[in-house]
Formats: sequence, structure tokens, C-alpha cells
Amino acid sequence: MDKVSKCAHSVVKAAPASVPPESWPQTMDLRNVSRVTEFILVGFEQSYPSTRTLLFTLFLALYGLAMAMNGLIIFITWTDPRLNSPMYFFLGHLSFLDVCFITTTIPQMLIHLVVKNHKVSFASCLTQMYLVFGVGVAECILLAFMAYDRYVAICQPLSYAQIMSRQVCVSLVGTSWFFGMINGILLDYMTFRGPFCRDNHVENFFCEAPIVIALSCGDPLFSLKVIFADAIVVLLSPMVLIVTSYARILTSILGRASSSGRGKTFSTCASHLTVVVFFYTSAMFSYMNPRSTHGPDKDKPFSLLYTIITPMCNPIIYSLRNKEMKGAMGRALGRASLAQAETV
Repeated sequence: MDKVSKCAHSVVKAAPASVPPESWPQTMDLRNVSRVTEFILVGFEQSYPSTRTLLFTLFLALYGLAMAMNGLIIFITWTDPRLNSPMYFFLGHLSFLDVCFITTTIPQMLIHLVVKNHKVSFASCLTQMYLVFGVGVAECILLAFMAYDRYVAICQPLSYAQIMSRQVCVSLVGTSWFFGMINGILLDYMTFRGPFCRDNHVENFFCEAPIVIALSCGDPLFSLKVIFADAIVVLLSPMVLIVTSYARILTSILGRASSSGRGKTFSTCASHLTVVVFFYTSAMFSYMNPRSTHGPDKDKPFSLLYTIITPMCNPIIYSLRNKEMKGAMGRALGRASLAQAETV
């Protein structure tokens, strides 16, 4: 290694994380820089042991509730013949996406709350981020298709069975998964395309893209701009379909004379709208805000919102506001109790 390379190498090691790459010496050769091979998820490491114990108990209970509720919805929507409609078909897949989503982040966080080793390999971080992106984008698109389903059911009831056939529903779900997985590849590439040779501490409980990109010694600004542009397309395009669908639904509802019919229609749409507001609010804050307005104290609450609170609330919102769902849950739990009694 020549003198210039050695000098650049020592500068890199001494440079704090706050020093931007553009201020480093122009003679730096990134091939000679020590590469990061693992990350440390800071999470709640700085909290008191009693606080971590409390958080572990709380998050474990929330995770168990979310898994149980979503698992029950998956079971009843895929087995109960009375729920054989496109709305419940989409709802079952939404719950499946929620199960995948929380499983990519929460178990790891629970482990890190009780052990001191918070290290994750480069490959594990990349895989986790890909799954978070892929499943998150798929859920975003699926929520838009669910809004379209409500529009067809309310505004074109006579053609509903033909428009929303089983084949069409399967194609829409497949489309959401396809674009989610493809989008995950793009965002993973943009996040990890540069070398990592600075601080490897991720100030969150999972590998979140904007935080990991900030640790890159390449050109993080370009990657952040691409992810911001992608978030605009991924979040706002489905939002346009959702807003358009509900605008037409509202126009159709207001044109009806029966107040009871309006109330029933509003009740049917309220659950989906509530889920949309929860999901989009947290996602937009995390990926469409300038990173200068963020910090660990602000990122973690919103990360918790869309990684565990929203997946837990989705089945509760749908089950509490839907008589058919409550009836199907009662029948499923009744069958389970009867089967258990027969085995005793």
C-alpha cells in the first residue's frame, strides 16, 4: 500500500460518522477501506434493565395477540363457506401479509431485549430489509385493490360477480406480491450498493433503509432520493386509487334516499378506511420525510406503529365492525371448543 493510500485509510478510520463523504480526501481509494461485515441494532439497548423487561413482556403479548388474531382471520376466511366473497378473500391475504411482516422484525427485537449481543450479519440485514420492503409494498397495493373491490360492490352491484371473479381476485393478489418483491430488490440494491466503512450502529430495532443508508460511505444522498421517489410512486399511486374509489362511493351513497342503506355502506367501508389511515400515516412518516427531521426518539415509535401496532389492529378493526366476521369467529371458536371437549 503506498503512502497516499495509507494516509487515506487512516483518515477513514479516524473520521466520525457525522463527516460527509464529500469532505473526505479526494485521493481516498475505497478499495483499501475496511468494510463493515455486520451491523449492531441499538434498539432499546440504552434502556434500563427493568424497562427492557417491561418492553419484552408488552411486545411479546402484542406479538402473540397479532399472530393469534391474524391467524384466526386467515383460517376462517379460507375455510368458512359463508365468507366466500372477494372482500374476505382479500382480507385473508391482508392478514397473511401482516403475519409475514411482523415475523420479519418482532422476534428479533424480542431476542435483543433479553440478550446482550445485538449483532446481525450483513446478509441478515439485507434479507430482513428485503422482506420488510417486499411485504410492505405488497400490502400497500393490496389495500388499494380492496378499495376498488368496495367501489365495484357498492357502485356496480349487478356486475360485481362478473368484474370481481375468482380469477380476477387471484390475479390482483398475485400482482401485489409481484410488485412488492420486485420493488424490494430495487430498494435493497439502492440501500446496499455503496460500501459500508463507518459506524455500524443502526439506531433502531431492525434494519431500516434510511438509517442504514446513512452509514454508507458511498453517495447516500442519491440512494435516499431514489427511495424517496419510489415511496412517492408506491404510496401515492395506490392512494389515488383509494381516494378515487371512495369519492365515487361517497357520491353513490349520498344519492340514496334510504338512511339505513347509507349507514350499512359506511359501516362496511369504515374498517378498511381505518386500516388505510393507520398504515399510510406511519409509512409516509418513515419514508417520505426528510431525514433531518428524524431521530431515534422519533423513528422508533413510528417503526413500532407500522411493524406491530397496525398488524395487530387490522384484525381487531375488521372483526369488531363486521357482523359476518364476528359470527364466523364465534363458529370457529365453538368448533374448536367442541373438538377439545370430545378429546378430553
